[in-house]
Amino acid sequence: MTLTSILCPIDFSEATGPLVAYAAALAAGTGARLLLLHVLEQQPMLAGPTDLNLAQQLAGYHASAEKTGAQVSTAIVPGTDAATEIVAAAQRHAADMIVIGAHGRTGLTRFLMGSTAEGVVRTAACVTLLVKSPTESGAYRKSA
Repeated sequence: MTLTSILCPIDFSEATGPLVAYAAALAAGTGARLLLLHVLEQQPMLAGPTDLNLAQQLAGYHASAEKTGAQVSTAIVPGTDAATEIVAAAQRHAADMIVIGAHGRTGLTRFLMGSTAEGVVRTAACVTLLVKSPTESGAYRKSA
């Protein structure tokens, strides 16, 4: 399998840094282009980062991904359903792979919020690599 384009959806959660590092290393190692994508879902009742904060955070992830040697671009797209927008972006950008984080939500939280990663895995036409959140798996924790 030859990778030329990798899409990595990000949500600015605690798991985003390790996810971007993983996707950037994969892109750098294969010579693929990396697109960091954030879907800006309208949630009027929840307080969230301002547009300026989003742009600054996105620029920070862009810079850290570039340090790996990957060719990186970023995008913020509006949408009402993140999974749908991610799959559409993968098609628009001819992504060979989507590298997406999983937060490990279960039960009522998953029922109420849905699972973006599950929706992407079910509907994407390209390969989807699901990366478990480091806080859930303990994989990225430093030992004392």
